Amino acid sequence: MTSADIESAGQHIYARLERELSPHLLYHSLYHTRDDVVPAAIRLATAAGLGQEEWLILVTAAMYHDAGFLLTYAQHEQGSIHIAREALPTFGYSPEQVANVIDVIAATRMPQKPNGYLQELICDADLNMLGRDDFMQLNRLLLQETRHFSNQPITEDNWYHEQTKFLEGHHFFTRVAHEFLSAGKARNLGRMRSTLASLNGSEEKMK
Repeated sequence: MTSADIESAGQHIYARLERELSPHLLYHSLYHTRDDVVPAAIRLATAAGLGQEEWLILVTAAMYHDAGFLLTYAQHEQGSIHIAREALPTFGYSPEQVANVIDVIAATRMPQKPNGYLQELICDADLNMLGRDDFMQLNRLLLQETRHFSNQPITEDNWYHEQTKFLEGHHFFTRVAHEFLSAGKARNLGRMRSTLASLNGSEEKMK
């Protein structure tokens, strides 16, 4: 394997995200990649005992998984793959490493259908916020972002109904993510149900 410079690869994409991302990307921001998904991927990789090469592939994929938002909102994963394919060779990544990173990035497409352990880890890292205490705040940012880019008048009732259904149907793929995040996700599901019940109660009073 070549000597891939993951630190420089990360600095490169973080600088582009900070400089070029739309300010309307309130959820899929630099914070989401640099301060959310990448640390989650590192934590899961460490807990899973990944070897050096697997660690490199996973963390690089986490760094680049949402780079496609620089190019497009819909189908952004293809944009992420394009950017990774262009950038990573300049930081010493071999063709095999680039191909492996791209495979892991592709697994983040919703609905998640990972094939293999690294893909399962990136999926769990990408949605680790489901089990965190700041979930409700981040979910609110996602609603504002979705309203802007869909150009649709999404009601809060409909949003929280769909998000509650999503949480109810979601499962973490890896044991390490389950251990770290499932209890928090259960608490967040309870918060979502309470919010939805409150909204429905408000609507009933208005009738």
